[in-house]
Amino acid sequence: MNFDQLGLVEPILKALHEEGYTTPTPIQQQAIPVALQGRDLLGCAQTGTGKTAAFAIPILQHFYNNRSDRRAIRALVLTPTRELAIQIEDSFKAYGRHTRQKSLVIFGGVPQGSQVNGLRNGTDILIATPGRLLDLMNQGFIKLDQLEVFVLDEADRMLDMGFINDVKKVIARIPAKRQTLFFSATMPPEIAALANGILKDPVKVEVTPVSSTAETITQSVYHVSKSDKKWLMVKLLQEDNIGRVLVFSRTKHGADRIVKELAKFKFGAAAIHGNKSQNARQRALNDFKAHKLQVLVATDIAARGIDVDDLTHVINYDLPDVPETYVHRIGRTGRAGASGIAIAFCEEEDRINLRDIEKLTGIKIPVVEDHPFALPDYHIIPKAQPKEQKGRGGRQQRGGGRNTQAAAKPRSGAAPENKPQSAPKLQSQPGSLAEASVWKKNKKRRKKKKTAQPGA
Repeated sequence: MNFDQLGLVEPILKALHEEGYTTPTPIQQQAIPVALQGRDLLGCAQTGTGKTAAFAIPILQHFYNNRSDRRAIRALVLTPTRELAIQIEDSFKAYGRHTRQKSLVIFGGVPQGSQVNGLRNGTDILIATPGRLLDLMNQGFIKLDQLEVFVLDEADRMLDMGFINDVKKVIARIPAKRQTLFFSATMPPEIAALANGILKDPVKVEVTPVSSTAETITQSVYHVSKSDKKWLMVKLLQEDNIGRVLVFSRTKHGADRIVKELAKFKFGAAAIHGNKSQNARQRALNDFKAHKLQVLVATDIAARGIDVDDLTHVINYDLPDVPETYVHRIGRTGRAGASGIAIAFCEEEDRINLRDIEKLTGIKIPVVEDHPFALPDYHIIPKAQPKEQKGRGGRQQRGGGRNTQAAAKPRSGAAPENKPQSAPKLQSQPGSLAEASVWKKNKKRRKKKKTAQPGA
């Protein structure tokens, strides 16, 4: 089947051909005809399957065939992240370039002035994140009384990010008579209940088993210590002919550290996470797409919001605690039938996470043993250890916070660390009030001890 057989109007077909699209993906083959009929749709499809076009194309065709003189908001697409919202609007503009349909994207993290001006100029299609949408609705800048189509994209991600209550508030303020297109990669109970409450006699479309990984992605895992991860990363980038790679870090600070380490070896890298301004995040993403950067380091806020053509590699620098997150991460590569490579770094304490990922996906991820930083006995899953006890004031017990076990262990041929892996809290900010307080108390104790000595 090709797009010419889906009953699409000529202006949309022309745009699709200009984009180089000829054959619809499975989700597009099943969802587009249903949506064109005006039916409600429940789409269970993982990221990278082409579902944006599956809802954008029918909306554009419906508005093209049923034009309105009033520039009111006729379609609302609700999505969890800024990056994804921007990319959805790019898709609407690309597919609808010959239909004269107007779209606008709004999201938080930036001043609202330009977005308010865009709303005043009128738009047919609004793509929004929940927080900014509710904010502008409460200010009276957005009216949804003329809404005809509502799209809830990445519903399970909305739940993960704590937006589900905002989503429910939005739903309560849109017309009951509408078409609803509901998409979610997974279907946890709360999302299933939400779908049942807002969909009317929906057609369910499921193109892949829940939480499966794309068959076109080649997966592998490297067992490596936490301290050797950066050296392994550099080795792979230098020797494995990796073009552009998306690297996932568990934390924001960890992402920044990875970028700094890669900069020492002259690799072009940037981080994208919640602490970055929207302009900085978009600039990093644009530079990555334009091949100005080789490495983009991201936290999970961008796991489903990055759409980069021909991305060949994804590296899980830190394995996620939630197995489903692994599926979403590696879904950035191997998209729409293309091949991709997913590499995972697994330190000792992450072996439980690796086991859970393999259990969820039903795949035993091949282990790469032939590398200079390989850990022995990687098949042994350690038992959970109690957290280290600390003294009063947050200070560690004797030893000044040093990890003597790590210090005694050879570094497997890697370059030595110049900085200790941890430091006492009070020494992290010299001259702080806490440090001064401790110093004064110790001075008093020394003075009392001295006066108590015989002959003093």
